[in-house]
Amino acid sequence: MAKTNYVDNKLFLKEITAYRKAVRKAKRERVDAPRIPEYVGKCFMLIAENMSHKYNFLTYSWRDEMVCDAIENCVMYAGNFDPAQSKNPFAYFSQIVYYAFLRRIQREKKQLYVKYKSTELHGILDDFNQMESDDGMTRQFDQYENISEFIKKFEDAKAAKKAKATAKGLEKFIE
Repeated sequence: MAKTNYVDNKLFLKEITAYRKAVRKAKRERVDAPRIPEYVGKCFMLIAENMSHKYNFLTYSWRDEMVCDAIENCVMYAGNFDPAQSKNPFAYFSQIVYYAFLRRIQREKKQLYVKYKSTELHGILDDFNQMESDDGMTRQFDQYENISEFIKKFEDAKAAKKAKATAKGLEKFIE
């Protein structure tokens, strides 16, 4: 029994190619771009929604935002698909969806970092998130340790990225 795909790539190619021609014509005539065909929009939604159910994106609480960002990016770049370079619009738009997901994850992690860092700096967790253990020692909840760990990982990754960029810049300058 053959596996059925949720996007008919041949029909998708036909529709996106016709749309691309209409966009090019509209640019030449200096009029507004035409509306994206119904099937193409449906394909964007299906690709984004199905990718959001993959194991590497399933656990994020902001999956809806990821899907919305991906659909928006697909709509923005729908006229850029070139059938002369590829006959596989599914792969092209799957890449757009994938990278839109990664950008959303990065934005959300940055927001979490800002929230956690401000919470840590203002001592909110130190004041309200403590409890006494059986041995009389005051300990913070495990969540605080996870927040501190998240902050440290985020800052380490940022520092490593900056060091890598600086090293590349120095190498170019020295050469």
